[in-house]
Amino acid sequence: MTCQLRLKKISLIQFRNYTSPVFSFAMPVTCITGANGSGKTNLLDAVYYLCYTKSYFSAYQQNSVQAGKDGFRVTGLFEHEGADETISCKWKAAKKEVFKNEVLYEKFTDHIGRYSAVMIAPDDTELINGGSEPRRRWVDSILSQVDKEYLERLMHYQRILLQRNAWLKMQAFKPAPDFTELEYYNGQLTHDGEYIFKLRQAFLTDFLPLLASYYERLSGGKENIEVNYNSDLLQRSFTDWLNGGLEQDLRTQRTLRGIHKDDWEYQLKGMSLKQFGSQGQKKSFLFALKLAQYAYLVGRLGHKPILLLDDIFEKLDQERMEALLRIIRTPDFGQVILTDTHPARISQAFGSDAEVGFIYLDAV
Repeated sequence: MTCQLRLKKISLIQFRNYTSPVFSFAMPVTCITGANGSGKTNLLDAVYYLCYTKSYFSAYQQNSVQAGKDGFRVTGLFEHEGADETISCKWKAAKKEVFKNEVLYEKFTDHIGRYSAVMIAPDDTELINGGSEPRRRWVDSILSQVDKEYLERLMHYQRILLQRNAWLKMQAFKPAPDFTELEYYNGQLTHDGEYIFKLRQAFLTDFLPLLASYYERLSGGKENIEVNYNSDLLQRSFTDWLNGGLEQDLRTQRTLRGIHKDDWEYQLKGMSLKQFGSQGQKKSFLFALKLAQYAYLVGRLGHKPILLLDDIFEKLDQERMEALLRIIRTPDFGQVILTDTHPARISQAFGSDAEVGFIYLDAV
């Protein structure tokens, strides 16, 4: 049974362009509207920050601090499994703290997956047009929410990978008398990497039917969709790669093979979407990816994530906008928070019978 997850209120202190406002979300759909530069995307990002303790748009915490200030705080009141819960994220002097009902989390990982959100934003096209890293980050962000061990092993893998690469660099200046340290790193990477590899394989099996279904509904077509998971571990064991590739790793001073090089290739009708897909096909595929992500999380977490839409109606033609609205207005979706410069367009798009609330930011 799917439980309710809803953000009821959010307060911001020195977050981006906000000094100390409070906003309420009373309706199932809330449109954040205002002129360009008024902070629509910043408010949407604050909602995302509450869910994941990090910004969707910037990897640097300092970028979320109001100009001239030394820290920020974001606090949200959620309805979760029938009870009200308060989450507060504080960052000051390069230190981040996260509280649930005023109790400090010992580990941020305890928070991940409890309050989920799916963001769709204009820059998400890097999931299709970019290199392998954004696609790995995206898959990892999904699996880290549904499997705590995956998140812990991924974090451990990344730490060990840094240590192995540091060891490789040291060999150019001070070669080790034996390879005991290297053998330890190899063992740890193999132990974690094989677990991550198996879950990534299983994820694709479960995810692909959802993706194909949403793409068909968004595009109106029946183009054959394929997603190919490319991993070194499909060819040889991780141990074989680490041992057999040591000479090359020493020469380049980094670990060249492993699950940190994994990638996913998207195809339509047997052709690379990145290379040969039209802009329309890429838009439909991107939205299908995010809606399939939403459906996958519902099935694994037992609650409907908050759907965050940043300025997407500026980027969609009428046909795709109507197709997207038909999908997100079904009971399969929960709370929706979106940004748009034209409130009249949103009212018309959702219809007069829809429960849509508006937050006007011109005065902020």
